[in-house]
Amino acid sequence: MSPGPRRAGAGQGAAAAVQLLVTLSFLPSVVEAQVTGVLDDCLCDIDSIDNFNTFKIFPKIKKLQERDYFRYYKVNLKRPCPFWAEDGHCSIKDCHVEPCPESKIPVGIKAGSSNKYSKVANSTKELEDCEQANKLGAINSTLSNQSKEAFIDWARYDDSQDHFCELDDERSPAAQYVDLLLNPERYTGYKGPSAWRVWNSIYEENCFKPRSVYRPLNPLAPGRGEDDGESFYTWLEGLCLEKRVFYKLISGLHASINLHLCANYLLEETWGKPSWGPNMKEFKRRFDPVETKGEGPRRLKNLYFLYLIELRALSKVAPYFERSIVDLYTGNVEEDADTKTLLLNIFQDTRSFPMHFDEKSMFAGDKKGAKSLKEEFRLHFKNISRIMDCVGCDKCRLWGKLQTQGLGTALKILFSEKEIQKLPENSPSKGFQLTRQEIVALLNAFGRLSTSIRELQNFKVLLQHSR
Repeated sequence: MSPGPRRAGAGQGAAAAVQLLVTLSFLPSVVEAQVTGVLDDCLCDIDSIDNFNTFKIFPKIKKLQERDYFRYYKVNLKRPCPFWAEDGHCSIKDCHVEPCPESKIPVGIKAGSSNKYSKVANSTKELEDCEQANKLGAINSTLSNQSKEAFIDWARYDDSQDHFCELDDERSPAAQYVDLLLNPERYTGYKGPSAWRVWNSIYEENCFKPRSVYRPLNPLAPGRGEDDGESFYTWLEGLCLEKRVFYKLISGLHASINLHLCANYLLEETWGKPSWGPNMKEFKRRFDPVETKGEGPRRLKNLYFLYLIELRALSKVAPYFERSIVDLYTGNVEEDADTKTLLLNIFQDTRSFPMHFDEKSMFAGDKKGAKSLKEEFRLHFKNISRIMDCVGCDKCRLWGKLQTQGLGTALKILFSEKEIQKLPENSPSKGFQLTRQEIVALLNAFGRLSTSIRELQNFKVLLQHSR
């Protein structure tokens, strides 16, 4: 995917506060490549993030992703590209996504409204649409008419709030459940003009850049010049904080996806049995400072920046899930309780991280200007979520949609602090709420970033051993 237009803006005073100052020390060979440095705003060093992720977050988030509530994601992979004529879907077999049969989906997930994390929310008359609703029918007798109406309103909650993504309509006949564990993100062979066009549209048409910058932002664009990468990025300093952050988020997402592909690459296929694993040559091509003319390390710095943004969102949304009304409901009472306990444990860890990104430094200037800039920021990102429907490979589209939706949900959380603080304990809130689709995307997207940082450590070890 790729960046888009940028315009210089306000926020100069806070600019230095979030500038990602990461020093990259590369010994004569990339084998000794090490990403080190500090985030000014949080005094957060990269090594601390590595340790925190490796020993606290990664093992737990990996376990959470295996739970039924988080492994099934409902998505529409048939939505047409809204921006250009379809290039045709990828015919490579590894691009294929295997939808999950209805019979395999837990009844508590497929029944009822899109807000399927509360047992009570699954108790409205919408359950009649599910062939196994009778198994849960007894719950209806415990609800008052007023409560039923409240949950119906809740289920109809639309895009009137600060949504940063365009969500799939889960009621569409084209929307299907996908088992994320059976359709892992990895290199499928999808590349060329179709893939380039998607990233190019993201970078060149949606990221912000000064009019004085003519060089393509897209890392995949040909003919980007012969500079060492340093001079190209000097334009970032001329942008306001918010627009600089926008670029780093997109670049970090791109870096994370590339790391997944490098770490889970089709190495060979003999007798019909594919062999997947890390591809060091591909890793160097995308991140080596020499092969990328100094830009690879910057992409990795942006990955850490994105990780901190989503980590901060998880710490901010914890009160939403700590309420007793939230059950992460699948129908399996014992597993649901264990899943919520694990999730709250992860939230506790995110809160313990001492060097968080400070979102209050964003959109903090003149109220009118800040509001306008925030809306522009939101619409640009929302447009990127729509571009995901232009990805020609179904598996790439699946993970692209999930990860952009996860980041969009994180942004929604970061700028909804007041609404989260006002949440009622035992009833749905019209001020702030998350659909199950958003919850699953949020945790799986962060899980992908956690995996990326873990894989980066693995590549460092492999490169050292291969010397």
